[in-house]
Amino acid sequence: MNEPSGLEGALERLAEGVRNATEDRHPRTVKLLAGGPLRAAQKLGEEAIEVGLEAATGNREGVIRESADLLYQLVVAWTCMGILPTEIWWEMRQRELTMGLAEKLPKPVNDRI
Repeated sequence: MNEPSGLEGALERLAEGVRNATEDRHPRTVKLLAGGPLRAAQKLGEEAIEVGLEAATGNREGVIRESADLLYQLVVAWTCMGILPTEIWWEMRQRELTMGLAEKLPKPVNDRI
């Protein structure tokens, strides 16, 4: 089987690194994981807001920097919930087959505010 490349491969390598984090080499990651899904969700939300703020001010470099942080926090959240990147890729492929890759699934009516 071929190794994933590009973003998919990078996120899979990141997820493996997060899953294998040790206190001596990656203490911040270990601490995040110990906080569980709630802490991971908080950090994920913070990073998403930071990306949005940088985008709102037109700071291209800031968006790049904060996007990398956001992807890291996303992988931490996946790991806390036992989600593997391959599960995300499967979902993306299913959506691409049904709607095209540049579309987001519509929310069910009862989920709208």
